Amino acid sequence: MNKSKKNNRMNSIILFTMLISSILGCGKSNPGTTPVDTMKTTPVNPDPVQYGTPFASVPATKDIVMYEVNLRTYSPTTLVKASARLDSIKALGVNVVWLMPTYPIGVLKASGSPYAVRDYTGVNADFGTLDDLRAYIAKAHSLGMAVILDWVANHTSWDNAWIQNKSWYQQDAAGNIIIPPGTNYTDVAALNYNNTTMRSAMIKAMKYWIYAANIDGYRCDFADNIPNDFWVPALDTLNTIKTHKLIYLAEGTKGPEISAGFQMGYAFSYYGTLKSLFAGGSAPSALFSTNSAEIASLPSPGIKLRYITNHDNASSDGSTLTEYNGKQGALAAFVLASYMGGVPLIYGSQEVGYPNSINFFNNVNVDYTANPDMVAAYKKILAFRAAHEAVKTGTLTQYPDANVVAFEKKSGSDDVVVLVNAKNSTVTYSVPAGLQSSWTDGLANTSVTLNTQLTLQPYQYVILKK
Repeated sequence: MNKSKKNNRMNSIILFTMLISSILGCGKSNPGTTPVDTMKTTPVNPDPVQYGTPFASVPATKDIVMYEVNLRTYSPTTLVKASARLDSIKALGVNVVWLMPTYPIGVLKASGSPYAVRDYTGVNADFGTLDDLRAYIAKAHSLGMAVILDWVANHTSWDNAWIQNKSWYQQDAAGNIIIPPGTNYTDVAALNYNNTTMRSAMIKAMKYWIYAANIDGYRCDFADNIPNDFWVPALDTLNTIKTHKLIYLAEGTKGPEISAGFQMGYAFSYYGTLKSLFAGGSAPSALFSTNSAEIASLPSPGIKLRYITNHDNASSDGSTLTEYNGKQGALAAFVLASYMGGVPLIYGSQEVGYPNSINFFNNVNVDYTANPDMVAAYKKILAFRAAHEAVKTGTLTQYPDANVVAFEKKSGSDDVVVLVNAKNSTVTYSVPAGLQSSWTDGLANTSVTLNTQLTLQPYQYVILKK
């Protein structure tokens, strides 16, 4: 190669090097360009930005007093109207509010059920807007109450957008989407938990409300029917949101649900035995047996939600005044449900003694100013419970009797005795020797001496402390 050719080649190399350097230099100086090896990929459909300040006062499970809100018992049926009652709910002694489904409901094949969810990330226009829901939750938080939403993971309405993904739903041999097996829920379509994409979408939708509305957890509908290998990753994923302490209530009875992450399960059996007791079909001993069996059925630290009614029971079984033979019977039953063990629930309407059944598919205007004497009694019952660790976690000693549900609960020096006449007639209770002593009436704060016998009026309850 001659000298001229060498010089030409050298010049070409220099020019090429200068061109590359210029391009790279422009790349560095342009703020709109990022080198490929450091480029960040924007996620598809990211979670919303956290709305509001996460609630810092979510109660420990053992301290929960829960109130179930059915927006259809208000007139108008709006979150704004319901928000006006939050102060009254707080005054009962409540620290967790459970909102029944607030999502848009289906129109296709519809029955009016709020559990036929048409949009997992929407707000039912009959109740208001996302801003209304946010304001409701913010007010509850300001009053010291957590708020959980009702989650429906088993099925959707037939006009939910998800149904465009046919593989997300269970199908018959002919490929037709089916209703949930073993039910007569013709207004909903059964989801297919063999589909991993559907599972991911479900978990993402559950995360949505924690961020978008600042909620504090979920009550999960029909939880027994959902595979436990879904609940484990679902709750694990929600628990990665470290800014929130979340509450999980399963409408179910299975111990593995507690192992999956739920803190609470339903006390179906206790409710049935309690109802039977006040109808004269069971003895007090049956209530103790059911109590023990339910507690033993859950791994630690699981706990049962105890109630004298809820939205299902108020619809199918009627008013608590009917179930427990009047106001006094309803209050006596609530003492047992909230003192023997577990977390107590009040279903909106029971505290005012609403006299009729409530079909939660329909609007039912409840007079929340009725029976202030019952409201006052609920407040006293719950205030005493809140003040006594023995009631919440104490060791229970049963005192057998044919008519009176009698037990003592102790936690350290905290000593409480509960006597409830389960009969709609006056009874004479033979006081066990170990209880014949001086006590203080826990509700009236007066001195009481138990001798050998105690006369109890129909459905009278006596709560004593040392």
